[in-house]
Amino acid sequence: MKRLMYAFALTSLMGFSACDSPAEERAEDREEAVEEMEDEAEDRADEMEDMEEEMDDTTAVIE
Repeated sequence: MKRLMYAFALTSLMGFSACDSPAEERAEDREEAVEEMEDEAEDRADEMEDMEEEMDDTTAVIE
């Protein structure tokens, strides 16, 4: 009887661990979206710095 109970317990634990939670997927999707937004923000900041450097370079030539 104990072996049967252990077999059911093991089977249910394996089934439970194999299930993928929708909340987990949403959390992963949010993390990916945040990372993409951070990357875009860094790219925009770099572009703005480059533009600022170009503006500084042209004012030095005009003077």
